[in-house]
Amino acid sequence: MDHAIVLFDGDCNFCDSSVQFIINHDPAGYFHFASLQSEVGQKLSHEHNIPDDVDSLVLIENGEAFVKSEGALRISHHLTGLWKLAHHLLPFPAPLRDGAYDIIANNRYKVFGKLNSCMLPPPHIRKRFLDQ
Repeated sequence: MDHAIVLFDGDCNFCDSSVQFIINHDPAGYFHFASLQSEVGQKLSHEHNIPDDVDSLVLIENGEAFVKSEGALRISHHLTGLWKLAHHLLPFPAPLRDGAYDIIANNRYKVFGKLNSCMLPPPHIRKRFLDQ
């Protein structure tokens, strides 16, 4: 596969900011995107047996779905700059990584709020969104 797919919570400001961050640090266009609430996101979630209670970032890469810290750290491996180094945290025990991830995920609406509307990306970025 020449690209990976990032599923994200389309109602979350933090998730929207995360998608913008990935876009800005992925000049090769490796990542494509779909919101979990979209038809495409729902289809991919079902195909990859992603539990219904997962409502944050999901990475689908090489036919596998990765959630929580594993998804985020695998994403970092493909980004430019020092963010690539975060990938080296994967050997740490998943319960520790996911504990930190859960703290952020469980409080993201309180801290970052919910979106009333989504940004309209320029055409060269828009084609990377699968639910457009």
